[in-house]
Amino acid sequence: MSRLFDTGTVRGKLMLMAVSTTLAALLVTSAAMLLFDVRTFQRYWVDDLNTQADIMARVTAPALAFNDAKTAQQNLAVLRVRPQILVAAVYTASGALFASYTPQPGEHPVPARPGAPGYRIERGELVVFHPVVENGEPLGTVYLRSRYGLVDRIFSYGGILAAVMLAALVVAALVARKLQAGITQPLQTVTHVAREVMQRRDFSLRVPDHQGGEIGVLVDAFNDMLAEIGRRSDALQQANRTLEHEMHVRERAEEALRIADKRKDEFLATLAHELRNPLAPIRTGLDILRIRSGDAQATQRATDIMERQLRQMVRLVDDLLDVSRINTGKLAIKMGRVELKAVVNDALEVVRSYIELHGHELVIDLPDRPVFLHGDATRLAQILSNLLNNAAKYTNRGGRVSLSARVDDKTLVLEVSDTGIGIAPEMLDSVFEMFVQVDSTLERSNAGLGVGLSLARRLVELHGGTITAASDGLGRGSRFTVRLPIVVEPEPPTKPTPAAFISAETYRILLADDNVDFVNSIGALLSAMGHSVVITHNGPDALTAAARFCPDYAFLDIGLPQMSGYDLARAVRNLPCGPMTVLIAVTGWGQEKDRQLAFEAGFDHHMVKPVRFEQIEEILGNRTIVDKRRR
Repeated sequence: MSRLFDTGTVRGKLMLMAVSTTLAALLVTSAAMLLFDVRTFQRYWVDDLNTQADIMARVTAPALAFNDAKTAQQNLAVLRVRPQILVAAVYTASGALFASYTPQPGEHPVPARPGAPGYRIERGELVVFHPVVENGEPLGTVYLRSRYGLVDRIFSYGGILAAVMLAALVVAALVARKLQAGITQPLQTVTHVAREVMQRRDFSLRVPDHQGGEIGVLVDAFNDMLAEIGRRSDALQQANRTLEHEMHVRERAEEALRIADKRKDEFLATLAHELRNPLAPIRTGLDILRIRSGDAQATQRATDIMERQLRQMVRLVDDLLDVSRINTGKLAIKMGRVELKAVVNDALEVVRSYIELHGHELVIDLPDRPVFLHGDATRLAQILSNLLNNAAKYTNRGGRVSLSARVDDKTLVLEVSDTGIGIAPEMLDSVFEMFVQVDSTLERSNAGLGVGLSLARRLVELHGGTITAASDGLGRGSRFTVRLPIVVEPEPPTKPTPAAFISAETYRILLADDNVDFVNSIGALLSAMGHSVVITHNGPDALTAAARFCPDYAFLDIGLPQMSGYDLARAVRNLPCGPMTVLIAVTGWGQEKDRQLAFEAGFDHHMVKPVRFEQIEEILGNRTIVDKRRR
């Protein structure tokens, strides 16, 4: 208990304050309640004795009227049922004693004459004189003397209050002990932490933040003070370490400068090498064009070589520019609804010739159902082309390059793997850094600048995805996994073509699109339905096929090589069978002005990529136009 109320501690002071406050409140309350009870007790006894005197006055009035002292004496004897009454008497109107009653004769004398009407307290006893009146005529006076018992009442009630106060103080002490932990516990923690800091000189120690309010402010201020002292201590120690190890730091700085300078020289040498590599074939192609200008086959071969090498140079420059744009925040990403297969096709158009040039086997494994992303189609294709180009570059001739995709809980997982030289374990974390190359030996003449993977990672991050590298070791190939969020739900798979529809009327259909995979798949479905299908990949071939084939329907891409879809539509309309052909524009441009341009060029329908086969079925099912033109 002495420890609990130890005034030398904050805890003891708080406990003493809580108990003292409670005691003062209880004393004031008890005094007020005791005073109220005394007044109530007095009023009760006065009213009770006045009532008893009034009853006696009414009962003894006839006896006074008939001068019957015996009856009056009997009436007063009834008061024996009230042991508190010590003396009772009845006086005549002249003041003479008429009858009296004393439980113990001689102990309490009866006054010789009555006093003034009313009550008074004498030596702890209550005395009442009450007049006897009958029909307005005073007949006498009733006298009653009773034990008052105020002192006993005070001691009894005081004892109860004392017991209640004691219980209340005990409860208050227990509650205060419980509640004071919210104040003293943080302070004790602060004291403990301060002691630990002084003993261990560890300024990283902190007091847990227990609560808000003033205690929270105190704890925060104490922690901030420790943090500031810690910072200054660390700064002082760091300064000492800097002074002590200045030579070592200078040597490390010089080593870092030498490494940076070496990397700069290596990058410049690689850049010069990569730029000279395409220049040599281009120069040779120019010589072929100059010496064998009349040889069409040689000219075509030289042109192909120069075009391929020029694309390689442009790719190198574009990668460097894209990295610079990303670093400066100037790379624009045009987000939109993109279909996975379209992205893969765009990427394959860029790297297919490079993969075939190295004699690699290309394996593609994509989901059967369409998968849609929210991203920049050009940049997504650039990510895949960089990964595929990297895989082909670091795979010895005749290897295998694989691209697979799957949907995993609203996430598209793309994996590009190869059977190439692999990646050493210590290089897995750094292959995505700028100018880092897995193999920079002289034997690999087309090692590149080391920016492709870095650019791919940054583009993936701009699309809210991640990219990781994995390898089983040197000589065991590598795997690059890209995870991109699918923010547009995949569309349901295409419904199988009903057998009844295959037996319906068939049409001659012309398909013209430079997206080989798309147009071939659509053509295969239309052929399976019994239609006659002709597929072309550029404008002139489509016009020739239309003149020869006279199609009932022609699905024409707007962005065709060598001739736009608009010009092709106008040319088809000028053919003898052109007015009978239903022309459908298939394009990635879907604004109202694009639709208007299509209709002005002679198209009957306008479809926005990606095109679902149900849309084609709906157009073929509407035979009104073609039947009318056939007639």
